[in-house]
Amino acid sequence: MPGDLVEAAYDDLDFKRTYAEDVQRADKGSRLLPRPWDPASCVLPELRAQVWDWLERVVVWVNHEYAWDTAGMIPACWVQHPHLVHEVAVLADRRRRAALALTSADLEEFHRSVLPDFITRMHTCLRAHCEDREHQPWPSRGRHVRHCGDESTHARQRVYAADVRWVGEEQAPPEDVPKPFVPRVVPKEPDGDGLGHDRGWR
Repeated sequence: MPGDLVEAAYDDLDFKRTYAEDVQRADKGSRLLPRPWDPASCVLPELRAQVWDWLERVVVWVNHEYAWDTAGMIPACWVQHPHLVHEVAVLADRRRRAALALTSADLEEFHRSVLPDFITRMHTCLRAHCEDREHQPWPSRGRHVRHCGDESTHARQRVYAADVRWVGEEQAPPEDVPKPFVPRVVPKEPDGDGLGHDRGWR
């Protein structure tokens, strides 16, 4: 189980959940409460340290208790993979909730769905990287750098600006700027045959 500061954070969240729904929505302070399943929200150094300690112990425990084959093991460099940090934090939260439940339903769901789905997503993201070797550099770094580069960023900003002008002026964007895809609501037919479609670690 997590440390006392992490448990205190959970206690605060549990207390807020006792409020009526309308009070919860009006209580803006609730949005600032740390959520241990989202490490970035735990901004106090002592709390963040306990979150890391908890996640480290969870990974060691999962690898020992559930990973009979090496293919199911969380790599030792998991903390260097932001996507795994996000995933492990939620995995730890779900296992904690299952342990505190008064029936076995949550634990059964953890075994049937939560853990297997996590392992599948981990394999999809990591592929063969970091399995039997030292931590490998981020394969997508070059593409990410290009995505954040000035040329690519400015191109997207031109599209955003054109869409904002189009919405404000109710006219089509300039021909030389591609129109962004904006989902539209498809009204349902009276007989119900129509299909309606509803239009963020740091």
